[in-house]
Amino acid sequence: MRLLPVLLLCASVSPWCAFAAADKPNIVVVITDDQGYGDFSFTGNPVLKTPHLDALAAASARFTDFNVSPTCAPTRAALMTGRHEFKSGVTHTINERERLSPKATTLPQILKSAGYTNGIFGKWHLGDEDAYQPDRRGFDEVFIHGAGGIGQSYAGSCGDAPGNTYLNPAIKHNGTFVKTDGYCTDVFFSQATKWIESRKGKGPFLAWIATNAPHAPLQVRPEDEARYAGKVPPQVAKFFGMIANIDDNVGRLLAKLKDLDLERDTIVIFLTDNGGTVGCDLYNAGMRGKKVTPWQGGVRVPLLVRWPGKIAPGDRPQLAAHIDLLPTLAEITGATIPDAVKPTLDGRSLVPVLNDASAAWADRTLVTHAGRWASGERAKAQYRNCSIRDARFSLVSASKDGAKAWQLFDLKADPGQQTDVAGTHPDAVKRLAAEYDRWWADVQPLMVNEGAKGPAVNPFKEQYEKQFGRR
Repeated sequence: MRLLPVLLLCASVSPWCAFAAADKPNIVVVITDDQGYGDFSFTGNPVLKTPHLDALAAASARFTDFNVSPTCAPTRAALMTGRHEFKSGVTHTINERERLSPKATTLPQILKSAGYTNGIFGKWHLGDEDAYQPDRRGFDEVFIHGAGGIGQSYAGSCGDAPGNTYLNPAIKHNGTFVKTDGYCTDVFFSQATKWIESRKGKGPFLAWIATNAPHAPLQVRPEDEARYAGKVPPQVAKFFGMIANIDDNVGRLLAKLKDLDLERDTIVIFLTDNGGTVGCDLYNAGMRGKKVTPWQGGVRVPLLVRWPGKIAPGDRPQLAAHIDLLPTLAEITGATIPDAVKPTLDGRSLVPVLNDASAAWADRTLVTHAGRWASGERAKAQYRNCSIRDARFSLVSASKDGAKAWQLFDLKADPGQQTDVAGTHPDAVKRLAAEYDRWWADVQPLMVNEGAKGPAVNPFKEQYEKQFGRR
């Protein structure tokens, strides 16, 4: 391989070496549900202990200004496509508006061009009808629950297997339901690690591990809840117990990669899907807002990227977002992004700052909109729970009735977004507001799920009852 001498020379000078697409590392992505930026001990939580995630953070590139969407399905759509979620039709988490447009090109589909085999374990939440399922979107191994959470069910297509709980859930495995034994997070990580072991020596893989925990309902193992009982309010103890269980599973996953001698050949990525929820009143890292809001507390989450010997640990302060994951992994793996897809991407590759924490990084703007307007109310929602920001300023309209109510915050001087500086920076308001209005006009024709009607019966319920009979 022509690149090998360069890589060897680099390694002889420094333990950290710029990487090349020819490396084709395995990729493990862990994404948790409703765990906020403050729900880790490595981000300063005064009560919660996450020792395995702390160790992962210490060994990783840590993006300290990483942004996602305010809720779960939108974030997953952006991760999968490298585009703002509205451009793939995802404007809600239910009512058919969580379905990822069949015209969208996904990360696993792109990775296939580089020879990757792809598995998903846990939460999908981008459409429960057959045409929207992961096996149609580039995944080869599929082990998932339905809807946005285990046991959830809504009118239309979004629903899980009937009667499911976090303990011993029925999981859809490659088109057939299996009845599992154990707590859901343990089940997902166990299945993922078994699959990873089965893939060793068979070419590069993507393992996408998406937990439904610590999302409500707060169904937690008693021994995990007991770790925090009496230290925090009861609901927070349950929430923290679910996170402790996730942390244990991350520890076992990392140990397994080491035991399999895959540690140095595997990129491990950890992030969460939106801002905080249950734990915010205890600690929210000084941020304003939480899930379903356009404030920083609703969209800022940790991103950890570990690749031993290739990516130097340390903070990456550059403004980054979920839309960057697809172009980043495509560049690292040498996967081909189709020519028709390239101009549609909103994200940019993070490779320069993964290689060099001080690399130049052009300023950019990121748009947030909480979506979730009532059916037929899109036109009134333009300025409802939305924001647009660059590296310094955040322009926020937290209006509940859709009235334009812009406030401007200087995130460098005021990261907690407490002081409106619109009056002293009118040019910034004008610039960002105009860009937001252009964005809103551009995304209108791409919201393909508005007004969609779902089936009379949830597909997961229908398939489950066909397999096992009515409950």
